[in-house]
Amino acid sequence: MANVLTAFKANRTKIWVGAVTLLLVFYLVVSFQRAVLLMTDPNPVAKAIGVAYLLLPVIGAWALVRELLFGARTERLAKILEAEGGLPEDTLPRTPAGRIVREAADLEFEKYRAETEAAPEDWRSWFRLSCAYDAAGDRKRARAAMRDAVRLYRTGSRQP
Repeated sequence: MANVLTAFKANRTKIWVGAVTLLLVFYLVVSFQRAVLLMTDPNPVAKAIGVAYLLLPVIGAWALVRELLFGARTERLAKILEAEGGLPEDTLPRTPAGRIVREAADLEFEKYRAETEAAPEDWRSWFRLSCAYDAAGDRKRARAAMRDAVRLYRTGSRQP
């Protein structure tokens, strides 16, 4: 039982991603089925709604695949950096509620911004910059920087 609990704690995020993915796939299948039912109805308005409703599972499946690939690629880069000893350490001070102190994150951010400006073709610097954006609370730029890291890694900028 202790091994199961330890395994659950170690893989908690993957388990939740799997559960949410299964729920979304179930929703997409039901949506697709309903769209087909509406398209077989003799009423032209129902057919039109069915065609429009068919777009939901298509867009949902595309978004799901895109996010799962992004997560898998990000995890792969994190493992590579961890093996190289290049992951940024989480030494930032936190509030009593557990949130990172914004001022400290902003100061730390400058270090990674300068590193990325000095080596704009190195995926490692973009990965670390993404972590700094995330610590500073800027999720949109964190994801954009991580997409740049993944793109650079995939196009061959793998050497430091």
